Amino acid sequence: MQLIIRLLIAVFLLSTPAFAQVPGVTSAPANAEATATESSQAVDDLVRILEDDTARAALIERLKQAAPAAAEETATEEILPDLSIARQLAEYTRSVAQGASATVRAVGGIFVNFRQAVDGTLNADYEMLGALAVNLGIVLAGLFGSFWLLRLATQPLMARISRGAANRNIWQKLGIIAAGTLVDTLSVVVAWAFGYVLALNFGTTPRGEMGINQSLLLNAFLVVELCKLAVRILLAPRHTSLRFLPVTDDNAAYWSFWLARLVSLLGYTFMFVSPMLASAISPAAATAVQILIMITVVTVGVIIVLQNKDDVRVWLSEVAVRRGNAGLWRVLAAVGQQWHVLAIAYLLALLVVWFANPEEALPFMLGATVQSLLAIVIGSLIVGFIGRFVNVGLRLPPDISQRLPLLENRLQAFVPAVMAVVRWVVIAGVIISVGQAWQLFDFANWIGSDEGLGVAGSVVSAALIVLIAIVLHVVVASWVEYRLSSSSGKAPTPREKTLLNLFKNAFTVALVIFGVMLALAQIGVNIAPLLAGAGVVGLAIGFGAQKLVQDIITGIFIQFENVMNEGDVVEAAGRTGVVEKLTIRSVTIRDMTGTVHLIPFSSVDQVSNMMRGFSFYVSEVEIAYDSDIEGAKQAMRDAFAVVMEHPDYKNVILDDLDLQGLIAITPASVTLRSRIKTLAGKQWGAGRFYSETLMRLFSERGIETPTPKMRYVPGKGGKSYPELPPMGEDPS
Repeated sequence: MQLIIRLLIAVFLLSTPAFAQVPGVTSAPANAEATATESSQAVDDLVRILEDDTARAALIERLKQAAPAAAEETATEEILPDLSIARQLAEYTRSVAQGASATVRAVGGIFVNFRQAVDGTLNADYEMLGALAVNLGIVLAGLFGSFWLLRLATQPLMARISRGAANRNIWQKLGIIAAGTLVDTLSVVVAWAFGYVLALNFGTTPRGEMGINQSLLLNAFLVVELCKLAVRILLAPRHTSLRFLPVTDDNAAYWSFWLARLVSLLGYTFMFVSPMLASAISPAAATAVQILIMITVVTVGVIIVLQNKDDVRVWLSEVAVRRGNAGLWRVLAAVGQQWHVLAIAYLLALLVVWFANPEEALPFMLGATVQSLLAIVIGSLIVGFIGRFVNVGLRLPPDISQRLPLLENRLQAFVPAVMAVVRWVVIAGVIISVGQAWQLFDFANWIGSDEGLGVAGSVVSAALIVLIAIVLHVVVASWVEYRLSSSSGKAPTPREKTLLNLFKNAFTVALVIFGVMLALAQIGVNIAPLLAGAGVVGLAIGFGAQKLVQDIITGIFIQFENVMNEGDVVEAAGRTGVVEKLTIRSVTIRDMTGTVHLIPFSSVDQVSNMMRGFSFYVSEVEIAYDSDIEGAKQAMRDAFAVVMEHPDYKNVILDDLDLQGLIAITPASVTLRSRIKTLAGKQWGAGRFYSETLMRLFSERGIETPTPKMRYVPGKGGKSYPELPPMGEDPS
């Protein structure tokens, strides 16, 4: 037994110096003797307990009783939690019941706090209160008096700054607003510094010292006035040109007034009045004041919500109408119908939470609210800027617009789509920020994990692939447009027009397919089955759409053989006209009547192109059998000479008149043929003018065409009958 006693004493003595190593436990030389005395007394008590059989037995029994409880607690901690639905529901209902009970007890404790506050006031040290009143009175008078004078002195300067901000661009206006903010901030800081000077040099405390309550007042003043300064910067009730938010003067004055009052009530109460009452009178007095102010603030908030119920609802509806009642704005208008109910419920929940757990729940709720408001404001500013950028549109320099006339329209159609995606990304970011602030989910930790980084990297990679594909499409389409533009210096040939358009279409299809496949691969989709499925589908289409395959194969060979291009006049599948469009599968032809014919290449057996190298206008004229053939030939030469003198046709004719002469003889007429060689596709205009001139010369020179003429022969009864002359005879 004596050995056990010595061991226990040795352990106790060895463990005593270890307390000096525990954080927060310090040793002072002045208290060393007291500590040694207490340790000696504890050792003596332990020795007496161990020497007394009855006391020792009682101690051992208590240790045995405590050991199973500790073991059971340890075992309970090691048991995995029951994740069944019934267990989770029971845990949730228990926490709700405990929270409701705590709230009821907190509300019931209000009356106890008020009673204790009255008792503490009656028992307060009035001499100390008098010194406190003197010190605080000096600081209050100097602090708020100097601040009022400084505000009064800076009003003319602020008015001048406000006038200077009118009719300025956004950057100049931001600079002027920054200057006004600096002036207003200096007035707060100077008054705060002057208050510190008064607190250190005047009052009942020695020079160079100040009371803790004075410091509380000065710090509360700085924080509250800076918060009110932020409200003045946003609303600027007295200076319209310095106002950030697009609100009317009445609304700016209204909200500025009430926000400043609420900030003052909360700030000065919790940062100055409550700590001062807790130290000077009693903690119950401080709690009573806090309760009174919180009830007042919530009541004022409910009144403000009810006063602006209709105005906010109408404003949200108008915003939704201006935005076209699309998607998010329709939801916003629906929420605006009952927004006051949500706001009042939030204020009441804030009050109840503060009653139940003011030290933890209230700071969390206020912090989450501030973070949510900041996220919404920043998101709204970004979305508004994007919307303004989209509405303003994109304008290219005149030289680029002249070279690429379709690029501006293409970008104007492309930019709004990208901006819409960016807008939804910003909205998603705001929702994530709000959820993170209220701890609905832990997005920050998730995005920092391996899984989150993998998902984020995949999404960003897929988005970059889509963006690069879109940019490549715009670049290639613009390059093709530049090559097809005659203003670039070199007019494109018909072959270039055809091939460049086909290249653009094929490149677009390939880019879409590869871009979609790569994007799907980046987000984790296995594209191997898609490729296999695409092959099977392609094979099925090949068997089921043989005509389509024939169209494509024939079109490929037609393009390789360069038999026709856009702008050519051709005959294909029995249709003659100008080729307006060529694809890999079909050709679009517009005939002389303006009718458009879409002809698949599988229907084209042969193509007749009338615009390759050069063209001939073939003129075949019929004259009477007995006409002067040499005179008719000379008339044809003279008509060609007239054509060669015409300024519109002399440059398109490549050779002299090819007069082939007599080519056919009938009993009533003879046929003469001539040909005019022209540039490709230019034969019709010169040929028509040649035919008109030739008909006029035939008429002037008496060369007749073999048109039958009739004469009337008198018959019996005074009737006349037409009589046709025999073929080849003179009708006269």
